[in-house]
Amino acid sequence: MAHDERRLEVLRAIVQDFVSTNDPVGSKALAERHDLGVSPATIRNDMAVLEEQGYITQPHTSAGRVPTDKGYRLFVDRLSAVKPLSAAERRAIERFLDGAVDLHDVLGRTVRLLAQLTRQVAVVQYPTLSRSAVRHLEVVQVAASRLLLVLITDTGRVEQRVVDSPVEVDAGAVAELRALLNQAFAGVKLAEAGDKVPGLLDTAPQHLRGLVTTVSTTLMETLVEPSEDRLVIGGTANLAHGSALDFRGSVRPLLEALEEQVVVLRLMSEVDAGTVLVRIGEENAHEALTGASLVTVGYGSADRPLGGLGVVGPTRMDYPGNMAAVRAVARYVGHLLAES
Repeated sequence: MAHDERRLEVLRAIVQDFVSTNDPVGSKALAERHDLGVSPATIRNDMAVLEEQGYITQPHTSAGRVPTDKGYRLFVDRLSAVKPLSAAERRAIERFLDGAVDLHDVLGRTVRLLAQLTRQVAVVQYPTLSRSAVRHLEVVQVAASRLLLVLITDTGRVEQRVVDSPVEVDAGAVAELRALLNQAFAGVKLAEAGDKVPGLLDTAPQHLRGLVTTVSTTLMETLVEPSEDRLVIGGTANLAHGSALDFRGSVRPLLEALEEQVVVLRLMSEVDAGTVLVRIGEENAHEALTGASLVTVGYGSADRPLGGLGVVGPTRMDYPGNMAAVRAVARYVGHLLAES
């Protein structure tokens, strides 16, 4: 219906104006700033209906209106298209990320870049180990009876464990052990690797069995209980640049939730590559996030997402711009890690 479409245009205009000015929006300002093709009186009527339907609300001190969580949700759902990033922005992403030397550097650069592009808090999840496979197992002799076991996954994660041997180990045995481990585990998914550890003893030559037994426990810990998934966070100072109106009460609970990571990691586990998820205000079940919005997406290939990345900020944010930035950066990080 025509008047429904017109009301959606009025809502779009209110969202855009409120996001850019941070001032409640009145009908007179809407009529002046936007070519809505109707009189201020009609705009006032449309605003009254939108308010009745719960899409906008009136802050008690002001004559203007601001979007509610429900209003932002309708705005996001009815975005006809997420605006693509400019060629200059895309080149900046490539230049900034191409210089990265390893996974830690890629993810560190990614949060800095996202925080700069969106002026929000950026979060990136380390590639989930459960989705990774063993690329290489390195064994390094650090002392006569001490070894360092290094697991390198195909997503670039590195896990290290020290192994103390009850007897001294010679360099030849270290080289044989390394070959034995890589023969057994290279290319094997981490989720399945733990099952192969008990069989190592059967395949090990007699003179290596003592060493394999010593290494097996550490190997189980490294493959089966790798350190928990982690987030890299950047741009928390951006939360201070908004206005006092952006977060009801204090921003502290949000900062604490970001620091604890568990809440955000749980939300990240729901992402898939290619689909940008937007959670607005009260849609976030965790109390600390009810005044915030999250824009997240998975990175990696469509058939194998490695982890999630996104931005967290006030509900008054540039949704089309943030969605475009998050999607573009995720796509590039996915390409970068696929090539590594």
